Amino acid sequence: MGSSVRELAGATPATRDRYVDLLRVASLGAVVLGHWLMAAVTPDGVGNLLAVVPALQPLTWLLQVMPVFFFVGGFSHALSYRSLLRKRPEAAPGAAADSVYSAFLRARLQRLLRPTMVFVLVWGAAALLVQLLGGGGGLTGVTLRMVTQPLWFIGIYLAMVAFTPPLLRLHERYGWGAFAGLAGAAVTVDVLRFAAGVPYVEFLNFAFVWLAVHQLGFLRADGRIHLRRAALLAGGGLVTATALVAFGPYPLSMVGMPGEKVSNMAPPTLALLAHGLWLVGAVELLRAPAARLLERPRVWRTVVAANGVAMTAFLWHLTAMFGVYGALFALDVALPEPASAAWWAQVPLRLALAAALTAALVAAFRTFERPAAPAAPGTPGSSAAGPLAAFGATLCLLGVLGLSIVGFGGLLDGRTALLIAIPVSAPAAVAMTLGGWLLVERAGRGAGVR
Repeated sequence: MGSSVRELAGATPATRDRYVDLLRVASLGAVVLGHWLMAAVTPDGVGNLLAVVPALQPLTWLLQVMPVFFFVGGFSHALSYRSLLRKRPEAAPGAAADSVYSAFLRARLQRLLRPTMVFVLVWGAAALLVQLLGGGGGLTGVTLRMVTQPLWFIGIYLAMVAFTPPLLRLHERYGWGAFAGLAGAAVTVDVLRFAAGVPYVEFLNFAFVWLAVHQLGFLRADGRIHLRRAALLAGGGLVTATALVAFGPYPLSMVGMPGEKVSNMAPPTLALLAHGLWLVGAVELLRAPAARLLERPRVWRTVVAANGVAMTAFLWHLTAMFGVYGALFALDVALPEPASAAWWAQVPLRLALAAALTAALVAAFRTFERPAAPAAPGTPGSSAAGPLAAFGATLCLLGVLGLSIVGFGGLLDGRTALLIAIPVSAPAAVAMTLGGWLLVERAGRGAGVR
């Protein structure tokens, strides 16, 4: 592992934007740390530390960094898709476009879905076994319900990958206007939601808010976020988010809180979009000093190593956290009242144990995050490849989102949850995800991109 990381780091081309890799790792790391810190686990269940101590909610303006990950995704997707366009085979225009799209989806989804499907299948088998043996209560039942919740992020990311080609074309034609259009749509949704009381319209902002942040990644890929614009994004976003929270219907927390009538996260709100703007501006202002730091070989090797296992660590970090709490309960270790002095004193130990168990799980499953062999070049793509890949990506999206909602609890009872007004069970969600991935693989394999 060490030698391969050293070789990868040493082979990094001078043109690579190392700061993007750092942002990817740092944003996922912040999410993991936030989940570990916010969990207020007691023998009676799992609460949220931010609900116990509301004064801590301003910390979410620093720890809610998912917008940075989606911003980085837009940057990477633009470079990847354009690279495939340059390598597309000589063929009929329609077939060539379908080939590029299907190859793009396959390439971007492989590293995302391979570790995800392993996680899903391992947990599905474990959940079924536990419930066949009569378990599934207490902390085990909570774990079975909650361990899949972070998959919502992968579902949204899948949608961004699928929408990259048309949105990239809009960006190339309108530039900042394309971003403004998506942001304006998000504003319209919240006006209809809060001022006009239109039901269900808020769910459109799952697309408009996150795709607007993703669109900023396209602008960065074209060098259109310079220091002045970064300062405007940071300052304007922060002022806007503060005003919306102070004078509008938006809560202070940038993550979901139990029992709240309005969440900034689910579905996303205009306040979360403003929060994303200030975060994007802030990280862009830090680009130059961070780039100098990343020129140091040891620092860059650390980033390369972390990038190679980041998705695996993200998938399994809640498993590790619940494993630590389960072990503490099994050993009859007394857990102090959340947010008490004794509870805070235990935090370093719990974090260290969760990190150690996550590292062990990463060691066991990291091989599935390694990229698979590329598609065989030179085969002209079918005109059906693009629609087939798009249908497969849609199935994956619905399956992953469904599983994040329903969890693995109540498998034997046929438990379901509503996904866009349709009841979905865990087995159905797994089947959709696996079937969709196989369709993307079939469409993208041998798509003719050299």
